[in-house]
Amino acid sequence: MHKSWMKRQSRLGYLFIGPNMIGVLLFFIIPAVYSFYLMFTDYKFMSPETNFVGLDNIRRMLNDDLFGVALRNTFVFLLAVPVSMGLAFIVAVALNKSVYWQKTLRALYFMPYITSGVAIAFVWMLLFQPTSGPINGFLRGIGITNPPGWLSTTEWSMYAIDIIWIWFMLGYNMIIYLAALQEIPEELVEAARIDGARPWQTIRQVIWPLVSPTTFLLLITGLIMTIKNFGIIQAITQGGPGNSTTVLSLFIYQNAFRYYEMSYAAAISWALFAIIMIFTVLQWLGQKRWVHY
Repeated sequence: MHKSWMKRQSRLGYLFIGPNMIGVLLFFIIPAVYSFYLMFTDYKFMSPETNFVGLDNIRRMLNDDLFGVALRNTFVFLLAVPVSMGLAFIVAVALNKSVYWQKTLRALYFMPYITSGVAIAFVWMLLFQPTSGPINGFLRGIGITNPPGWLSTTEWSMYAIDIIWIWFMLGYNMIIYLAALQEIPEELVEAARIDGARPWQTIRQVIWPLVSPTTFLLLITGLIMTIKNFGIIQAITQGGPGNSTTVLSLFIYQNAFRYYEMSYAAAISWALFAIIMIFTVLQWLGQKRWVHY
């Protein structure tokens, strides 16, 4: 009786996960395997012939100056992740206390994360407008006579994208940190205060270690999400000016759907996968030193 009941439960479990596993197989595993095969061919979307070329696409990628530019821009883009997390933690600590308009402020901070990427692009293009935009208008108002050109210059465009991404991710990180802060026993914070710890010491020595698993989660997911993202960059700059905002994910998109070089795009996508894996493994190895469960 017990064995038959267990078999029924197992079948029921497979029935529930079946549709999702079929989707994963059709839209993730099979395309990934096929892209690995394409990496060793010269397949182009408009070409009827496909030939095996071995490691030619990998050699081309390593000798491609634009791949180096995209790689560098990707690492600059990743700087937005820890900055956004740090700001989100500060905001979460502030909004975890009793403040005026607490729920409204939480909603306002989270709203950018659920806003359309096209709307975000349009708004920030207006804000960063170099001659009549409000950001440069403010900078001129405080005495900066030659403010940055932001999205219109190769020197500042990637940092402008970082600012947009920090703003975009801030609300999501804040909500996750808020959930972690509300799980901290109030007795621990009170004990620190009774022992004479100042607010900053309480945050650094009590609260921060207790939310380190959340920090670890946000760091992994944030880096992966940032490495894969290209929608906002495509909507705002299309990788310009002068490829100064072309990141690896956008570089893959351009080669695959603008130039139809599917095999070369597949090689770059597997390089991107390797970078994600390296980051993830390094974080898993390093978590033992700073994550407190």
